[in-house]
Amino acid sequence: MIQYLDYNASTPIDTQVVDCIMQVYKDIIGNADSRTHKHGEQAKQVVENARLQIATLLGVLPKEVYFTSGATESNNLAILGLQAYANTHGKNHMVSTVIEHKSVLEPLMQLQKQGIAVDFAKPNGGGSVSCDAMIDLIKPHTALVTMQQVNNETGVVQPIQEVGEYCKAKGVWFHIDAAQSFGKMVEELRRSSYDMLSVSGHKIYGPQGIGALVLKTKNYKRPPLCPLVFGGGQENGMRPGTSSVALIAGFGKAAELANHNYKKWQQHCHLIKTSVLQQLSQSKARYTINGDQTRCVNNTLNLSFEGINSEALLLALKSEYSVSNGSACTSKDYQPSFVLQAMGLAPEIIASAIRLSWGKDTPSINLDPMLSIVQDMQSC
Repeated sequence: MIQYLDYNASTPIDTQVVDCIMQVYKDIIGNADSRTHKHGEQAKQVVENARLQIATLLGVLPKEVYFTSGATESNNLAILGLQAYANTHGKNHMVSTVIEHKSVLEPLMQLQKQGIAVDFAKPNGGGSVSCDAMIDLIKPHTALVTMQQVNNETGVVQPIQEVGEYCKAKGVWFHIDAAQSFGKMVEELRRSSYDMLSVSGHKIYGPQGIGALVLKTKNYKRPPLCPLVFGGGQENGMRPGTSSVALIAGFGKAAELANHNYKKWQQHCHLIKTSVLQQLSQSKARYTINGDQTRCVNNTLNLSFEGINSEALLLALKSEYSVSNGSACTSKDYQPSFVLQAMGLAPEIIASAIRLSWGKDTPSINLDPMLSIVQDMQSC
């Protein structure tokens, strides 16, 4: 059986979530925005229950949760939706990092073409962007600071709490891409200061194609975003379109499961990582771990095997493992990881890098087949 080790790209959907989705598809036939009959009311109740489940996991108000198709859309809405505010308030400057997900970097690049200045902080060799590096880029006319909590390639945790507090004190809008930390770093997110937060269902054992953008309220007002799509009043006018009731229900169920089990799941992931690192250290394979492990999450490991091109290794491992050599959003046409390049790693290390990621459903990881193949390739 092939070992699935690409959880950072997408987690397997939980069987309880599948049951929840199927029950809604079978029994809830109304449109959640049809307010004139019982079937619409039933669908609306399902949506609002899921909104509450997600809000509970995050420690926010249900009215602050806006459903989207996923973190990519949420990131785009948080960034591009702030353009009108930036222009009308003379705050034509934004700050981010060079190691963000493409769904953050590309919207920022679009704004650059339209006259918004953007400064990008760089990470150190361990993959961490310092709080000082971010703060040094913030100016009086900065409208937005946006950064991920956990890097999707290295698993390195970024200083969102410190940056968020600074932004709050300076009156700068702060957005977090929490796709890789949602449902995992629960306490950390609950105590962090932010205005906007992006999450996806398929990163926490929920369905693909559903996510949310959290817009926290201040003085009864949400961040001044303009919608990117028009044609309806759904999601309080922020994201029009017929609500995907079944997917929303599944997302809510996944959040509920995470809220009840995240501590146990994280301990399980920690034990697996300990085992993986031990197997590597006891092997004869020559390797390098990419990313500061003192700041890394329990479910991710980015490593390079000396002298072995990652594309060749993935091909050799295909019958044994499902692993990746970068973000799923950029892995179709392989290019050297811009994240690892920004960390200043040597080209040969970057060309050899692969990412292993696992989760609650991973019983254990047996590296013997991988290490046997690696050692054979390194002995050639």
